[in-house]
Amino acid sequence: MPITLVDLPARALGVPRDRWGRPLVIPRGGGRPRGLTRVTTFIDAIEDKSALTAWGKRMTLLGAAREPALLTALQYLNPETREGKAALDQLAERAVTAAGANAKRERGTHLHSLSELVDQERALPPGTSASDAADMAAYKAATAMFDVVAMEQFVVVDELGTGGTFDRLLRYTGPGPDGRLIDGLIIGDLKTGSVQYGALKMSSQLAVYSRGELYDHAAFPVDAEDAGDLAAWKKREVPADVAARAYSRLPNVNQDWGVIIHLPAGEARCTLYWADLRVGWDAARLALDVRRARATKDALVPFSPID
Repeated sequence: MPITLVDLPARALGVPRDRWGRPLVIPRGGGRPRGLTRVTTFIDAIEDKSALTAWGKRMTLLGAAREPALLTALQYLNPETREGKAALDQLAERAVTAAGANAKRERGTHLHSLSELVDQERALPPGTSASDAADMAAYKAATAMFDVVAMEQFVVVDELGTGGTFDRLLRYTGPGPDGRLIDGLIIGDLKTGSVQYGALKMSSQLAVYSRGELYDHAAFPVDAEDAGDLAAWKKREVPADVAARAYSRLPNVNQDWGVIIHLPAGEARCTLYWADLRVGWDAARLALDVRRARATKDALVPFSPID
């Protein structure tokens, strides 16, 4: 899969973020940096999280059983205070980690990094395990019909107030899921976890990316690791004409179909799925309505009997 990178803004890895992890961007119309809702967080508004919640509870119990000291720490906390709640959240996260729940996420990040090397036709690092090498061989074979145009690009969707990073911009010529010819650019996303229950979320995520506008964060440099520098940067007023230079149109991307590249870790197999971005965009618009509804205040009014 040869890489044919076009002249796009810098990779998204250095996008500054606020304490909630939201990407900070200079608005196209100028002004101070503002936080955008991450695309994945935005789409969560329509996600059925019952299975994920149940899984989290199971992992917390397993972790507490494996690390009993976590339970000992509980007796000194007041769950009604802000400090107590924060400490409990930290203990719960430690329990989940102790249960090994984060291992899959870390493995997925590792496979993402290796896949970038494959797409750049570079050698895998010395010492790469046989399992990882087999996964990458499966990835390369499954994606051979694509040319990689760009990787890890950050886009902004003003209509939704979101920002996020897509994995791949791919050039493809061939039949689509309906048998009709597709000739052009499509958004691709690599998934290493289960795709059994997240079809709507994935199609919605890609639909949002396909309608995004490229944003070059490097146009407004800041040391995000330096609290003082970041604080000063967040107060910066940028003129509209200067801000607009950081934005550029995404090349003509297919807004009907995207591709999910499913690479389950350690299984030496890679499966491609078409993602219906028309369904996904409808879901994204619905998520916007849901988030607006959740922001409604004064839905309850004190009852005052008539004297």
